[in-house]
Amino acid sequence: MQRILVVDDDRTTRELLRLQLRSAGYAVETTGDGATALARVRRKKFDLVLLDVWMPGMDGLTVLARLRKEPSRPKVIVMTADDTSETLLRAIREHAYKFITKPVEPNQLVELVKAALAGKPGLPPIEVVSARPEWVELLVPCDREAAERIQEFLARLDTDLPEDVRSSVGQAFRELLMNAIEWGGKLDPRQTVRISYLRARRMLLYRIADPGEGFSFQGLTHSALSNPQGQPMEHFAEREKKGLRPGGFGLLMTRQTVDELLYNEAHNEVVFVKYLD
Repeated sequence: MQRILVVDDDRTTRELLRLQLRSAGYAVETTGDGATALARVRRKKFDLVLLDVWMPGMDGLTVLARLRKEPSRPKVIVMTADDTSETLLRAIREHAYKFITKPVEPNQLVELVKAALAGKPGLPPIEVVSARPEWVELLVPCDREAAERIQEFLARLDTDLPEDVRSSVGQAFRELLMNAIEWGGKLDPRQTVRISYLRARRMLLYRIADPGEGFSFQGLTHSALSNPQGQPMEHFAEREKKGLRPGGFGLLMTRQTVDELLYNEAHNEVVFVKYLD
């Protein structure tokens, strides 16, 4: 049976989560104190820790930082009402697996717990190069699970933007990141993609650099970009021949949703810009 430790200074929240997770078949312990949580993790093996941030004595992010040094640390989901970029970026730096904003709907949390516990063990962590709110730089393993997690993290930095802008930026980022991980990094988690996020007063910029040798647009016969004029579905046959999933419209849609899309000469680095005026 998988073991979960719930760490929250609110007694009602602890009890609610304990009952919900126990009914889902997990062994659950709770505490409202960071130091006690750290001591328990050192004494017992837990598969997952649900960790509040602001607690008396030792706060959750300090617990998270100290857990990094443990030889068999559990996955950690940070849950907090503090959704400031500083708290989010510190959680990423200290290798939080997920970051969720309180209040948390119990059934939704159970689904997050199931997904976290079903994730790959031993995946290299996301490394933080820069964690300033206006300049974030990360090294992300070339793995789909890591890509999905970092998309969730970075989307939280743009919560002040209009929904249509967030949607277009998120769509572009997802497409370019998945291309970098699948084609540049060959889905090898030992390889990393370097992501830079720059937020200026009137501009949002992403730069994605993958470890591959690059590509040529002329060679993208499986993409809608290569379709002859008037034949928007021509690339489907090429995708079927190569055993690829249906699609191929990603780069075409990305060009239409961002304001600037720039590649370096080798086409293994891409920058996209969204103007905020």
